[in-house]
Amino acid sequence: MLRRCSALRNSETALAACALSASLALTACQNDEVTKPAQVAQSQTAQQQQTEPAKAELPTPHVAPQAATQAGRAAIGEPAPDFELSDVNGKRVTLAEFKGKTVVLEWFNPQCPFVKLSHTKGSLAGFAHERDGKNGVVWLAINSGGEGRQGHGIEVNRTGAKTFGLDHPILLDPSGSVGRAYGATNTPHMFVIDSSGRLAYAGAIDNSPDAEGGSPTGGKLINYVEQALDELAAGKPVSVPKTQAYGCSVKYAGG
Repeated sequence: MLRRCSALRNSETALAACALSASLALTACQNDEVTKPAQVAQSQTAQQQQTEPAKAELPTPHVAPQAATQAGRAAIGEPAPDFELSDVNGKRVTLAEFKGKTVVLEWFNPQCPFVKLSHTKGSLAGFAHERDGKNGVVWLAINSGGEGRQGHGIEVNRTGAKTFGLDHPILLDPSGSVGRAYGATNTPHMFVIDSSGRLAYAGAIDNSPDAEGGSPTGGKLINYVEQALDELAAGKPVSVPKTQAYGCSVKYAGG
């Protein structure tokens, strides 16, 4: 282009045309330099989206409806509904036989992802073993899963007990009658009955709905069941008697 401009040096019209052409060429070059990084960034982003593996996620936690405590269901401060159920070894267990003791009821499903995480990484890991049989505390797990539903069956629950290192009874409630009497909606769903037989706590095991204890609401992990047991042992009222349960839905028959 410079040679062409040199050849037409004596022509003002040609010089003007040459200058305009050079200006357009420079502008095009500048525009090209500006857009190239954006194009590269877009290309890299697209490649990353194609190559990055999708993260495994927990299923969306089942949120218990606020109407869970209806007439006929267990209520804070009221006598806990009595029951009689068989454990995985066929032994009959009643709530009445633990009169005068503090009883923890844990709604349980060994195949629920939230139960698995809580018993291996979260607040339930080893917790029942620490408390069951100590300071007048009795721990009972209850599975209200119906026949054919996730987590149902004697062998499935025996395997779960072995996997999580549980040595407390796992009671089977396939009809769901006990679960419905307590208003159990989730696994895990926790209930604490004081030594007078009244319901003192109902709700989540803790304030970390990831079940691992890694994302507590407010930044500080609170094990609500531990807090309730400590307060009852000290002769104090339970400061947080009710919380929102999280986890899998209870797999009731016909549900």
